[in-house]
Amino acid sequence: MPGFEITPIGTVRNDRTDVQHTDNGGAVRSTITIDERFGEACLQGLEGFSHVEVLFVFDRFPEHDDYREPRPYRGRSDLPPVGIFAGRGPRRPNRIGVTSCAIESVHGRELTMVGLDAVSGTPVIDLKPTMKEFQPVNIEQPESVSRLMSEYFRP
Repeated sequence: MPGFEITPIGTVRNDRTDVQHTDNGGAVRSTITIDERFGEACLQGLEGFSHVEVLFVFDRFPEHDDYREPRPYRGRSDLPPVGIFAGRGPRRPNRIGVTSCAIESVHGRELTMVGLDAVSGTPVIDLKPTMKEFQPVNIEQPESVSRLMSEYFRP
């Protein structure tokens, strides 16, 4: 398959610097500053939404050499092994992360939100307003995932 290049649109700023510690991110306040090439009105209209989906790059993690073997999620031996596309971890092909965050404020090229699980300096590759019509209903997941994620977004 041919590759392609993605240029970041902005950068995350927050108090988080440890890429190994991402639990308890529910109260983390982050500001994304959008590159000036998009102009001061690039976020106009986003203030009418309660949430935004942030697509970012796990730029501080190398990709694995081989994705064929299922691995325990987050390296936890108490959880069942899963294939690469059954998890959301940073060591993945293309290292793209996505999180839906509560919008706190929009000012010019700065978007402040709560609940982003990215560290300061992380490159942002896209923003999308969270719309009800794009959200699934009746989501099901294994009990082990619920157990794993129980602390992830807790403040």
